[in-house]
Amino acid sequence: MQWLINNYIEVLGTIFGLIYLYLEIKQNIWLWPLGLLTSAFYVYVFYVSKFYADMGLQVYYVLISIYGWWKWFRGVKPDVADDLPVTRITLRQLFALVPISIALFGIIAYVLINYTDSPVPYGDAFTTALSIVATWMLTHKILEQWWLWVVVNLVSLVLYVYKGLYPTSVLFIFYFSMSVVGYFEWKRTMKQQALEGINGK
Repeated sequence: MQWLINNYIEVLGTIFGLIYLYLEIKQNIWLWPLGLLTSAFYVYVFYVSKFYADMGLQVYYVLISIYGWWKWFRGVKPDVADDLPVTRITLRQLFALVPISIALFGIIAYVLINYTDSPVPYGDAFTTALSIVATWMLTHKILEQWWLWVVVNLVSLVLYVYKGLYPTSVLFIFYFSMSVVGYFEWKRTMKQQALEGINGK
């Protein structure tokens, strides 16, 4: 019975996650409340699977979803020229985010190795650290967040197959493929913004 409940929750999280991905590619603000709901499901899924860093990541997603919803809502106005634009990462952001990612990986790996029974501490720490950074980039509509998701989704797919989370593995096959699609879709949006003179907002 418990297995059935766990599987049902995982399938629901997978369905919501796919809808979330579609909304993200389309830059639809409703991705944030749906992402919040999806994360709530996956807090439970990852807890019972002993993916503790991923479970903590879902808590972070709940909080960042609230921030992202506010950030995007503040940028959305009746005039499309006032929308929050897609931008490229700056050198200043890059020089800040690289050491932050490394530090997060080190801290999370240390905690998982010394204080949990995680079977894949380094893999879990790697995907969690990059996901934290990529989600922050998403809240600011930074184009290169998609390449981080390509890496995160591929590594996560391998980890979830290893742990037997097959519905979630299916989700991450789509995540991996659509991360590439999302990059080119957002890049097309940037070109359109440039034509409309809003890229430097």
